[in-house]
Amino acid sequence: MRVSAKADYALRAAVELAAREDDRPLKGELIAQAQGIPLRFLENILGELRTAGILDSRRGAEGGYLLARPAAEISLGDVIRAVDGPLANVTGARPEALEYSGSSASLREVWVAVRSSLREVLDEVTLADVASGSLPPKVLRMTESPDAWQPR
Repeated sequence: MRVSAKADYALRAAVELAAREDDRPLKGELIAQAQGIPLRFLENILGELRTAGILDSRRGAEGGYLLARPAAEISLGDVIRAVDGPLANVTGARPEALEYSGSSASLREVWVAVRSSLREVLDEVTLADVASGSLPPKVLRMTESPDAWQPR
């Protein structure tokens, strides 16, 4: 899976908001500064997250962005889908819609399994989990294998 810069920035911005200890809105400039994200790029991402119902925004001197619902109810998958669309697609199509013939016929099932494995992690981990540093045990177990840390 290739994670786009847009998805990475969206996740980092949403986690920054989830880590807040108060309910006051946070200005985009402060999110950008805290996470080292270019402000112009972040502004578009914040707008997309607002449109998707993940963030709310407030205008005015005390305005800014805040999560639209509790951080424990927003998965990483929700954020990625809001800015990049489906978690897994092949040439722009959803895996279940693909049809292969002959010796490639079982590729569809492989792509469906890939999407399922992405969901197992990205839909299980919430913004609250990341912000608190308390990832689900199932996800932590996936990182225990030395092979998980090896680039290939």
